[in-house]
Amino acid sequence: MTASPFDHPFLSGLLGDDEIAPYFSAEADIRAMLSFEAALAKAEAAHGLIPAEAARRIADTCAAFSPEVSSLRSATARDGVVVPDLVKQLRANVGEEAAKSLHLGATSQDVIDTSLMIRLKAVVFLFAGRLSTIAAGLDALDGQFGRNQLMGHTRMQAAIPITVADRLTAWRAPLTTYRDRLTEQSFPVQFGGAAGTLDKLGSHAAAIRASLAQELGLTDAPQWQSGRLPIADIAGLFASISGSLGKMGQDIALLAQACDEIEISGSGTSSAMAHKQNPVSAEVLVSLARFNATLLSGVHQSLVHEQERSGAAWTLEWLLLPQMTMATAASLRLAKELTGNIKRLGTA
Repeated sequence: MTASPFDHPFLSGLLGDDEIAPYFSAEADIRAMLSFEAALAKAEAAHGLIPAEAARRIADTCAAFSPEVSSLRSATARDGVVVPDLVKQLRANVGEEAAKSLHLGATSQDVIDTSLMIRLKAVVFLFAGRLSTIAAGLDALDGQFGRNQLMGHTRMQAAIPITVADRLTAWRAPLTTYRDRLTEQSFPVQFGGAAGTLDKLGSHAAAIRASLAQELGLTDAPQWQSGRLPIADIAGLFASISGSLGKMGQDIALLAQACDEIEISGSGTSSAMAHKQNPVSAEVLVSLARFNATLLSGVHQSLVHEQERSGAAWTLEWLLLPQMTMATAASLRLAKELTGNIKRLGTA
């Protein structure tokens, strides 16, 4: 039994996502943090701050290293972050000379935030592909049923007749906008050192940050350790995606209520009423939209990030953003399945 429905033994069948969940595993986070340390060493060696041999040793160790997770857990309970113990374990493995060059000029927030950006970039690429698939599914429905009639409704009352194409356009239009925004989304490296000034790197700071970003495939940007707009931006986009898919789900659930304007295969059964086919996927799209809308307010609370670093606001992000990402993943998965399960829409 787990506290999260996204990896719950049976609720995850409804709300989980097997493709996206691994990006928020401890293993993926550790691998991305190790990638940061290896890339930092390579960048600093390229600019003459550490010996090339030390950078090679660090990179080789990071590629094969598996930390003692129980130690990471105990240390995080004490330190509030995982990085001090991870770096301690790494230093014990890279050897005495290379250990002096490991993590030079960096701080825990650099490692953790950059790990998140690495993983979110991969997730967003997958999300953009899913949006394209859903839009294509709606196009197919338009080709098949677009000329059929629906009763338009305003303020939950019958208004005037519209076509299925009119309704599909309302569903599809925001999805292409979100796909484009995901494609254009920036994922900045976080590299500011102890207080955001990269004080230990002197005149090399900006050049090393640029090299680090390039090595990791991220955007070079000034440190954002207390300005959390990159987090708020992606959270807002996730809430918008799930919100628009929730609108589609709500419309489909209402169509299913009327019974004569839509037919959906694979609908849910009832334990008490054998005749029922519940529009489960459509309903869950509504729930996920409301869930992300609620969590977004919490992410916006984390913008109140006092002084040069906030432990409280930062921890709040850890609680919220993975959940929002998984909710968005589930929304996209369910919307794709739902559009493929519509067998009739409107009346000829």
